[in-house]
Amino acid sequence: MRANNLHMADIAHMVHQQTDLDAHGREGAVLIAKGDGVHVVDTEGRRYIEAMAGLWCASLGFSEKRLADAAYKQLLALPYYHTFFQKGHEPSVRLAEKLVEMAPGDLSHVMFQCSGSEANDAAIKVIWYYNNLRGKPQKKKLIGRIRGYHGNTVATASLSGQPHMQADFDLPYGDRFLHISNPHYYRFHEAGETEREFSARMAAELEALIEREGADTIAAFFAEPVQGGGGAITPPEGYFDLIQPILKKHDILFVADEVICGFGRTGNLWGCETYGITPDILTCAKQLTAAYQPLSATLISRPIQEALIAGSKKHGSFGHGFTYGGHPVACAVGLETLAIYEERDMVGHVRAVSPAFLDGLAAFRDHPLVGDVRGVGLIAGVELMADKATRTPFAPSRKVGVLVQNKCHEAGLIVRAIGDRIAFTPPLIISEAEIQDMCRRFGQGLDAAWAELGPEARAAAE
Repeated sequence: MRANNLHMADIAHMVHQQTDLDAHGREGAVLIAKGDGVHVVDTEGRRYIEAMAGLWCASLGFSEKRLADAAYKQLLALPYYHTFFQKGHEPSVRLAEKLVEMAPGDLSHVMFQCSGSEANDAAIKVIWYYNNLRGKPQKKKLIGRIRGYHGNTVATASLSGQPHMQADFDLPYGDRFLHISNPHYYRFHEAGETEREFSARMAAELEALIEREGADTIAAFFAEPVQGGGGAITPPEGYFDLIQPILKKHDILFVADEVICGFGRTGNLWGCETYGITPDILTCAKQLTAAYQPLSATLISRPIQEALIAGSKKHGSFGHGFTYGGHPVACAVGLETLAIYEERDMVGHVRAVSPAFLDGLAAFRDHPLVGDVRGVGLIAGVELMADKATRTPFAPSRKVGVLVQNKCHEAGLIVRAIGDRIAFTPPLIISEAEIQDMCRRFGQGLDAAWAELGPEARAAAE
């Protein structure tokens, strides 16, 4: 255990999120003290490349002075105000205006919250409200995907296809949450099945679910363009092209969860652009403020906005909101973040360095631990596999993904193990030289894990 007062106080009083709390109680945490560029430094002075941009979000790295200045300037002018009761302030208005200008499809209005979870939770509430107001009160079920991730509230954790987030939390809550298969081609395709054939099978499963449940009971389908919490899983060829007409035919809304993909991560401003998605609702967060302030947005289409107005006439008010939704400091930082993206052509930068990133990771396909590597833009997942030829995974009890994650940490690289899949989403500002360094350290982590697994495990993978 790390032995100083800060670490002992952390163990004594902090409940860490998404953490093995038993291990934390025995080993303590790594506490980060400062950051610069794509690097962070812990309280013991060790320096790391942060290849996850924190939690997929620190797009401009950890030392962007312009964002600190924007926050300070707004704190001096108006440190807080709300958007309830026909009140508001300029930063929220200007940011809503900017997001609508940037948005794909026909999205016309913006609701602000503090996190991606809240953005998706708000989307769920609005969808139910919308269907009540248009005379379809039975149309309430929501379709998510196994290993999909949409948040940690009661509703969004129910919608997410993450078993560890539901076990013993009494989730999913109620009978409104449905799930279809994880469209993870490498792991789940049948022998000889092409990506398009796999996508067609996934689409047929969706159609069968709708038929079984009844289209008149299903309100919306939620999907991340790239499944982040599932392990940075890119969609198979043709997947969204086949899914969208089915939803349209059955009057089912498409909610694009752009919390991770939005603002350049996939090499376009939106993941929707990368994969040809036309959403009815779009949620975003994380890179909206480059993680310098907590802020999220739910963008809705004009027909949904008209339903909100009708509901307000009916009830006297739109009965939804958060105290800190549209916080002026967060919105000011969001506006400055979007200005930096445009001025520095961050999308162009992602496209320029993406080949080095994707090719650098793809080179590890030859490593005995690696079964597959897939990604787009600056998001990628590396699949660890016991037997590549048969796509036989390691037993979960071996925790091989965590072993690789820990060995990378020892090599000065922060990555995230999602099961036996290693996710990478470095800050968008990463350079080719830093990508090379990232890959070098990842190789060290893989080699160290391979050496520690022992002859029996190595033989199983050979």
